[in-house]
Amino acid sequence: RRRLLGRCQPIELALSTVLCEAGQPTRHVYFPSTGFVSLVRAVDGRTGVEVGMVGREGMLGVQLALGVATAPLHALVQGPGHAWRIAAPAFRAELAGSPALQRGLQRYLYVLMAQLATSAACLRFHAIGPRLARWLLMSQDRAQADRFGMTQAYIANMLGVRRVGITEAASDLQRRGLIAYRRGELEVLDRAGLEAAACSCYNTDRRTYD
Repeated sequence: RRRLLGRCQPIELALSTVLCEAGQPTRHVYFPSTGFVSLVRAVDGRTGVEVGMVGREGMLGVQLALGVATAPLHALVQGPGHAWRIAAPAFRAELAGSPALQRGLQRYLYVLMAQLATSAACLRFHAIGPRLARWLLMSQDRAQADRFGMTQAYIANMLGVRRVGITEAASDLQRRGLIAYRRGELEVLDRAGLEAAACSCYNTDRRTYD
């Protein structure tokens, strides 16, 4: 761990920064310590939909552990914060010399694959309200705070739904006293209630990570 961190540099994760583009070579690997990143799949040139999320529990660029240099997804900073960044060649060298790092990344790859699969099923089978609750819980986990900046238009893009649907779902969560939303800032008021309102996919993800 000390050797790996010694080859990393601390950087700021600024909101809306694009860290990598799908189909492009992976130049850096990122280990968020605060803040989080959306993994987005665009289709036919459209904005796309979020299929995964990376925070302090994971890393961006894990495909290098498979020997693949091309980024599979668009990665966008969703929650500002900080991360450790290491150049791809240096990361490959550390990976080759560390069985412990290899084991950790293999297990994280499993978690990420499960998250991507769960997101696909969630998009198809679950209603907007429970999906929104799940997404807010995932964001809160990675923001490490009860309050974080978020616009309804941005949430609608990430969930692949119309903004009016997010407005209605968020208003319902507010009426139930689970969240407060004002001027682009969202606050989780009742964590347990929000977990009860979320679809089963949230607990599925947590069990997989555990």
